[in-house]
Amino acid sequence: MKKVIIAIVIVLAVIAVLAGIKGLQFKKMMATPWVPPPETVSSAVAREEKWQDTLSAVGTITAVQGVIIAPELSGTVTEIAFESGAVVAKDDLLIRLDTSTEEAQLKATEAQSDLARINVDRARKLRADNTMSQAELDQAEAAWKQADANANAIRTAIAKKTIRAPFAGRLGIRTVNLGEHLEVGKAIVSLQSLAPVYADFSLPQQDLAQLKTGMRVQVSADTYTNRFFEGKLTAINPDLDSSTRNVRLQATLDNADGLLHPGMFARMEVLLPEEQSVLVIPATSILSAPYGDSVYVIEAGTNAVSSATNSTPGLIARQQFIRTGKSRGDFVAVETGLKAGERVVKAGVFKLRNFMPVVENNDVTPKSEEKPKPSDT
Repeated sequence: MKKVIIAIVIVLAVIAVLAGIKGLQFKKMMATPWVPPPETVSSAVAREEKWQDTLSAVGTITAVQGVIIAPELSGTVTEIAFESGAVVAKDDLLIRLDTSTEEAQLKATEAQSDLARINVDRARKLRADNTMSQAELDQAEAAWKQADANANAIRTAIAKKTIRAPFAGRLGIRTVNLGEHLEVGKAIVSLQSLAPVYADFSLPQQDLAQLKTGMRVQVSADTYTNRFFEGKLTAINPDLDSSTRNVRLQATLDNADGLLHPGMFARMEVLLPEEQSVLVIPATSILSAPYGDSVYVIEAGTNAVSSATNSTPGLIARQQFIRTGKSRGDFVAVETGLKAGERVVKAGVFKLRNFMPVVENNDVTPKSEEKPKPSDT
């Protein structure tokens, strides 16, 4: 019995010692709060730049001259003188329709016209000798004019069945074949003039006071991600759309290399003459939320890690609410909330909380550009 009591006492003593050790450990842990390790982020400096004011819109490229070639008279195709996609000059032959019937009729009417002309010459001589009345001479001259008009009508019909390019431009894909009978208005091929071209777009009525013809316009298209086409504002519609209150505008672009095609979607920027000073940061620095936009400002401060370890104060990320303005490429203008020279988190904002410790690393972050040209788009 004595041995059992001694064993129980020893066990209780061991438990008491272990409980004391655990108590000291818990007390030390409570005295030293746990904090997460610093998050690695990249940074950028808010800087002032001169931005030229622009008015942005989307629009459509249209041809200065563009038509669908179609016959005015019906007939059978006897000759096709062009290839799809060819560049043609004005009056180049495109399609010739069968004119054998008109040519036969023309010979008959030309013979009648020649006979009528001979009769007029004879009548004039007889009238000069007073052997023919003036009424008979007038009747002969009228018959000659009528026969000549009939011949000209047939010549016009023959000319209309010889279809030529009304202006210089690029042809599309032909939709007719040799020997096919064409009805009036049947589409033959599209003809578009590609130099110059128009860019049609609209802007709200609030911008109307800033617009005038001759302003520079920059046009970009998704087809050419690394190209900007220069043009000028050439027309402002005098009336506004009553449903949208937008004013229609038209810019003219040289398009000497023919890269822009009618019907192409494009983005327009009207360059205003004024420049303004703006504070810009990368767009990736902005954390958007229903209650407003914010950024994380990197600054030196006594964070929880440095306080607990009595080490040198490190960097913290302080959340700062801002008001944004216009954007340009990878950058956004900040109207209020930041000062020039402040460092903001550029990448990694979604994993941060207010006053969280951070470590900067800008080695792998892509550079922001005002006119980005990604290679994979």
